[in-house]
Amino acid sequence: MKALGSAGWKGPVKFRMPTAENLVPIRLDIEIEGQRYKDAFTWNPSDPDSEVVTFAKRTVKDLKLPPAFVTHIAQSIQSQLSDFRSYEGQDMNTGEKIVPIKLDLRVNHTLIKDQFLWDLNNFESDPEEFARTLCKDLGIEDPEVGPAIAFAIREQLYEIAIQSVASAKESRLSKKGRRGSEHGSASKASGLSMDLMKLFSFKSSVVRCRIRISFELLCVNAPLASGWNKHQMDLMVVIGWDLSE
Repeated sequence: MKALGSAGWKGPVKFRMPTAENLVPIRLDIEIEGQRYKDAFTWNPSDPDSEVVTFAKRTVKDLKLPPAFVTHIAQSIQSQLSDFRSYEGQDMNTGEKIVPIKLDLRVNHTLIKDQFLWDLNNFESDPEEFARTLCKDLGIEDPEVGPAIAFAIREQLYEIAIQSVASAKESRLSKKGRRGSEHGSASKASGLSMDLMKLFSFKSSVVRCRIRISFELLCVNAPLASGWNKHQMDLMVVIGWDLSE
């Protein structure tokens, strides 16, 4: 099964779901007083937070759950929304990115196993429309299967988007590290030049004495290194004696 085509985005992109609608996949699994509530749905992060509590109250009322579920449902949704919002405003690592999406889920009596490619740079893609088309092609009539497929796609795209933020951050730190290394190398080279100027200054007798001993030890006691000739050795000796005068 093929995913939708690319819309061709270029340049830096701030964090968001790589789909037409910027929806957060929310998954709930809460158990209180022997009763369990499991659900999966999407939420618009731009909606006011007051909607979370309203949704929790309505869900508890419709499913006839204990009142304690209201707080736990609201807190779980709010926590997942806060995690999503913590990435907003951060750069995503963009480029030619085609990623595999895998489906392996059972909905009622229907088992879905499929794998296809998805273009992360296609911000016009629609997982819900894709899921409806897939169900139509496979002849699936259960109305719960389509939303489950779309949710599974969005969950994977969300994880990949988070990884793209981490990758962009690592790239920035790597570039800063290289610039810092280049600056450090230039500073060391400059510092070495200054040290050599100080070393060969004739203003200090202590420096002249140290230079003389160093060259005498090198020239007299060290064996002749491979590739060195007599003229080079004589030159070093002359330099050493000149500095000691």
